[in-house]
Amino acid sequence: MTGAAMNDTLTKAAVLILLGPPGAGKGTQARMLEETFGLVQLSTGDLLRAAVAAGTEAGLAAKSVMEAGGLVSDEIVLAILKDRMAEPDTTRGVILDGFPRTPGQAEALDALLAEQGLAISAAISMEVDDAAMVARVSGRYTCAQCGEGYHDSFKQPAVAGCCDKCGGTAFKRRADDNAETVGARLTAYHASTAPLIAYYETRGVLRTVDGMGAIDAIAAELGAIVGQVTA
Repeated sequence: MTGAAMNDTLTKAAVLILLGPPGAGKGTQARMLEETFGLVQLSTGDLLRAAVAAGTEAGLAAKSVMEAGGLVSDEIVLAILKDRMAEPDTTRGVILDGFPRTPGQAEALDALLAEQGLAISAAISMEVDDAAMVARVSGRYTCAQCGEGYHDSFKQPAVAGCCDKCGGTAFKRRADDNAETVGARLTAYHASTAPLIAYYETRGVLRTVDGMGAIDAIAAELGAIVGQVTA
């Protein structure tokens, strides 16, 4: 694909940012949006690992930094993101997960997108109730054999101690899925994300959805927003 053709393709792409604290269900909703709208979820962590594995110029730079125990710079992350968005499967658009995290990163992302004839279509914040989120996340556990998810209050196996999916009898919990840790993560999330939410609100692209509803209800809200900005 020539540079001109690639740019023409990219100008038709939607760029969505999905905001929400750990445990809000961003991953689940992003996968549903991918299937419904033909979008591609781009996770910062996954992008870095893929670029390192592929041995791209930006990937090699990231590998050097990580091996030295440093933090990968915004410039490297943006270079990797630019490379990934040039791939043909992003023609319909992308959902960014994990980047940007600060207004400074948001400004740098805006500049990168502008070079490609793009702009943020919507920054969607999944609004949550902190107390309910603590209860939701701290009660999670999974089947140790197949990974099927359960919850102390909302979803227990039909037969106590036996996984519905595979029949396994061993279960496990993440060490950090406890009330104290979850509460601290929520506090940190709100502190770091508040300026970013304000940034996108002033630019007229912020949207909010109720992140505490049923999965299908949240998906419907998100779908309505994405349908509007991708029409």
